[in-house]
Order: sequence, then structure tokens, then C-alpha cells
Amino acid sequence: MELPNKELGDLFDQLGLSSTPEDIEAFFASHSLPPDIKLIDAPFWTPAQARFLKEEMREDAEWAPVVDQLNVRLHEE
Repeated sequence: MELPNKELGDLFDQLGLSSTPEDIEAFFASHSLPPDIKLIDAPFWTPAQARFLKEEMREDAEWAPVVDQLNVRLHEE
């Protein structure tokens, strides 16, 4: 059985954030990370959000591709 592909809006829902396209773009407009800060160490995550992101990346779980996408977007200059 093939699992459905997750999208960025799904990840925002999972993290308890608003997932409308406008709110996602507003999030990226107001949040960014310098190259030396890891995604999971961002100061704007709650402990539960950071734990979820870390677990998904570490285990290369079903959310990993979209977590990677989030990471890239937050590290864009």
C-alpha cells in the first residue's frame, strides 16, 4: 500500500499552525534561519513541534520530505 504524499500545508496542520497558502507565506516572510542554526533548534518552535520535526528527520519517516522542504525554505536568503 502506498502512503499519500504529504504537502507543506499538511505539515503546518500537523504542527498546529495555520495552513492556508497566505498564512504559510506569511510564516516564511516572518521566520528565517541563519545557516548555522538547525531547523529543530529554531527558537520559534514549541518543544513538541521541535521534537516532532527531529523524530521525523531522524527516522526518515513519512513526513521527512516535507520537513526537508520546510528546512530549505527557512534557510533561504
